[in-house]
Amino acid sequence: MPEHVHLLVSEPQRNTLATAVQALKQAVSRQLIGERKHFWQARYYDFNVRTAKKRIEKLRYLHRNPVKRRLVEKPENWEWSSFCNYASGVEGVVVLLTT
Repeated sequence: MPEHVHLLVSEPQRNTLATAVQALKQAVSRQLIGERKHFWQARYYDFNVRTAKKRIEKLRYLHRNPVKRRLVEKPENWEWSSFCNYASGVEGVVVLLTT
């Protein structure tokens, strides 16, 4: 999305999800912030996915969101999506990390 990001992540093996998100924000900020004082909002919204059914629901939402927002006609046209990787195994800009 132009003004926000969606992530579907597993709980890290070390530390907490909050620590992992903080590290991600810091790394991105160092590369992109330049002279700006703020890049990220102070907080993030999280939702605990506890079932395979809910995981699929959230993944579909992530993949369909750019279409719903009329940014692209089809999910596979959104460059910053994991859709193609899930649909065909083709790796794009978004790389899926599995353990």
